Amino acid sequence: MATKLYVGNLPYSAKEESLKDHFSSAGSVASVKIIIDRETGRSKGFGFVEMESDDGAQTAVSQLDGQEFEGRSLRVSEAKPQPEREYRGGGFGGGRSGGGFGGGRGGDRGGNRGGDRGGRY
Repeated sequence: MATKLYVGNLPYSAKEESLKDHFSSAGSVASVKIIIDRETGRSKGFGFVEMESDDGAQTAVSQLDGQEFEGRSLRVSEAKPQPEREYRGGGFGGGRSGGGFGGGRGGDRGGNRGGDRGGRY
């Protein structure tokens, strides 16, 4: 069974192929993914390496954590499962009760805007 590892402190210039080569010294690598910032297109400085076996993963953690890679000292550990994200809805003001312009305030437009916020507005 494949084991996913978190790899932190990556140099921004790191390429997935060179990271795969580096980790293959510990065992067979199933996949490599360097996380890229959507706005800048640049590496965020971390990624994930999936080792084909648990033994390879343990070897990678013990041998490669703290080891220098392209001028940076890597941080290697077993990846934690990603928490489930709450669906927030889409569109304008999605996810908040009422959404949109002035939603959720209650009251009327005649100045009496007490509504559900205890009269603050």
